Amino acid sequence: MAIAPRCSLVRLNQPNMNQPKMRAVAVVPSQRQVAQVEHAHPEISRPSQLKVRTLDVGICGTDREICTFVYGAPPAGSDYLVLGHEALGEVIEVGAGVKQFKVGDLVVPSVRRPCPDPNCRPCRADRQDFCATWKFNERGINQHHGYMTEFFVDDEKNFVVVPKELRDFAVLAEPLTIAEKGLAQVWEIQKRLPWACEEPGQPKGKGLRAVVLGAGPIGILGAMTCVLNGFDTYVYSRSPKPNDKAALVESFGAKYISIADTTPAQLAERVGNIDLVYEAVGVAKTSFDVMMHLGLNGVFVFTGIPAPEGHVELEGNQLMRNLVLKNQVVLGTVNADKAAFQAAIRDLGEFQKRWPDALAKVISARHPIESFRELLTGKATGIKNVIAFGK
Repeated sequence: MAIAPRCSLVRLNQPNMNQPKMRAVAVVPSQRQVAQVEHAHPEISRPSQLKVRTLDVGICGTDREICTFVYGAPPAGSDYLVLGHEALGEVIEVGAGVKQFKVGDLVVPSVRRPCPDPNCRPCRADRQDFCATWKFNERGINQHHGYMTEFFVDDEKNFVVVPKELRDFAVLAEPLTIAEKGLAQVWEIQKRLPWACEEPGQPKGKGLRAVVLGAGPIGILGAMTCVLNGFDTYVYSRSPKPNDKAALVESFGAKYISIADTTPAQLAERVGNIDLVYEAVGVAKTSFDVMMHLGLNGVFVFTGIPAPEGHVELEGNQLMRNLVLKNQVVLGTVNADKAAFQAAIRDLGEFQKRWPDALAKVISARHPIESFRELLTGKATGIKNVIAFGK
């Protein structure tokens, strides 16, 4: 990918104007601008906080959508929102009350912060991923600056430690948490019947079949998770074979099937009873077409968020019959709790042991901060692009 020319810093009104400044990448909604800005250098203000030097920040579809100004809101009093919610950093300072981290630790931060409502039981239990008021904020997305900057500060409870050997891959933790949380819910829901494998020494998904919709980073990482859990895993995606993503998918033991030459009915005939669909494509028509072929006792997990415009025609009567007569479950999942981040770090370690070459290919390239404009507003390329601070 071509490197964009270095951009001059944009100076905007912001609180704490006397603080030292650092580089950050932000959206300025009032100007409909994506810019490199001078952002206030953060300092620890509470005993439970960590100060972190940013190492890597992943670029995802959410970042790119925010840069089209369809959503994303700056914090109160700020003209801009610092982007970035997929991050890896190094602890450089700890507050006096920090117990779980030390200077030099590698860490990944979570995204969502709880709402202030004292009656929101999920948020008061640190399960803001299920916030009951929708008044939460999210770093780099909604009313809270993100991680696409040189340093950041947050409470220790919002971090997970990363083994040093995962330095090159831990930036993938946040997209992987989507699959981790989704599967955690699947295992819990499917306790309604004998479903998971209980053979000693065997993964819980042995004997079950999973279809992953989409071969972007969320789909590929989800497929890796399904294979790791023992599912016979199929990735159903747009591009016909041969292609690089198909080769990557098949290198870690999943099968790749193209939407271009295989209908959902043919997919189901090839797979057999589809026990799990993990949707990571964000396309309603494809998703509901495949849902028509979900198997007996199957679970369909939605993770994609399509644009609200438009509509699709559904065979509603048949879908409803299937849901009832085949004991099916459909669920949507968003954001993740701390357990999902811990599981993501654990499974990235397993991916690195089993499929190091495949895992390395998920990260297409690392770029300097000066490339932000092309990465965020240009044509999307590769699988996962990363801004490497200090590169």
